[in-house]
Amino acid sequence: MRHLTRSATLAAISVAALIAAQGGAQAGAFALREQSATGQGLSFAGVASGSGGVSSMYWNPATITMAPGFQAEFHATAIIPESKINPVFTIPAGLAGLGPSGDIGLDALVPASYTSYQVNDRLWIGLYSGAPYGLATKPREIWAGQLYARTTSIFSLEAMPTIGYKVNDWLSVGAGVRAQYLKVRYFSAIGPSPANPSPFAASAGLEGDSYGFGYSLGATLTPFAGTSIGVGFRSAVEHDLEGSFQYFGVPIKAHLVLPESVSVGISQQVGEAFTLHGTAEWTNWSRLGFPRVMNQATGTLLASSPYLPLDYEDGWFFSVGGEYRVNNAWKVRAGLGYEISPIELETRSPRLPDSDRVWVSLGTTYNWSDQLSFDLAYTHIFSVGNTDINIAPGNPLFPTRGVVLAANVDSSVDIISAAVKYRWDNPAVAIPAPIVRKY
Repeated sequence: MRHLTRSATLAAISVAALIAAQGGAQAGAFALREQSATGQGLSFAGVASGSGGVSSMYWNPATITMAPGFQAEFHATAIIPESKINPVFTIPAGLAGLGPSGDIGLDALVPASYTSYQVNDRLWIGLYSGAPYGLATKPREIWAGQLYARTTSIFSLEAMPTIGYKVNDWLSVGAGVRAQYLKVRYFSAIGPSPANPSPFAASAGLEGDSYGFGYSLGATLTPFAGTSIGVGFRSAVEHDLEGSFQYFGVPIKAHLVLPESVSVGISQQVGEAFTLHGTAEWTNWSRLGFPRVMNQATGTLLASSPYLPLDYEDGWFFSVGGEYRVNNAWKVRAGLGYEISPIELETRSPRLPDSDRVWVSLGTTYNWSDQLSFDLAYTHIFSVGNTDINIAPGNPLFPTRGVVLAANVDSSVDIISAAVKYRWDNPAVAIPAPIVRKY
């Protein structure tokens, strides 16, 4: 009965993580990096090499072999973005008179849960559930860029059963199967003629959803005492979005391939109380290209919006961090990250005015007991370099409306993350070795 109660509690934690999560994406384009309060405090330095504890399985499933016994974690992250778009120049000129966007960023809560169970001294199983992608931007209903953006929403849910195997004392491998749900809303103002902009223009746009599947692979190496190296791969996930072109009621279909990513982490213990961590991550955002939008009624391209202009570059993320064990109850950590955005001036949209960014993070862990602990982290993200918008000939958005929009963007993000971690078994009891049969 006790085991049934524990299983029911774990199931409840996993289901809770499948609550809707949508907000300003904080991992380049519309991905959500905020999957771990522990990793958040390090700016995600070393998450592929195990710095995130059980939550590191999101980046590298092999890290599950670092978690002894039966453990569960629930992470919740509040993303508080601020992004304002101020028009500088428009053609037709009358659009500029409709004014700035106001704050387009919407606050969001991103949940994630993890469970890990050590079967024996070689084999582990686990489960991740959360929201790997998300975006919600909403400018004022009436503003200079309303023909290009009013409401934008990307919502996702994912569950990933995971298995890890410890090959020997220095090598572990892991794999996970990803089941993913995606919903997209993509609205802007329509008519009358751009030459006669109206503050009362109606909204229309695409809305659709889909299920897709992918996988995750990883390995960890411990070549020396105190050194951990991890490599994780998350596959691309294909989606066939089905829905409608709202306002006109046209059934639509669009094929979208979300990018694969590779994360490399290294963790090095320095002395008894301090550990250094580092991360390098690549995401293949350039595979998005221009997803075609089909009119399902006619089998042809949708006349008014024949494609989604997502012509991104690849994204990169680098971070370093350190963790210090103050005593048996407290740990403190800090991290610094730099993100190279996949979105450049030539493709920047008022739906997602992303740019290169710097991450500054602080975090702590409090061990209430040998089985229960709490994490808290804070991150401030600020943009660097050029964050302007210039929709003109050459920008893939321009042909969709034929309107020139030049604007300045002012953006920053605050992130607060917390976690509860519990070990269900007795840490003092050794995990049994696998049974070896001799014939």
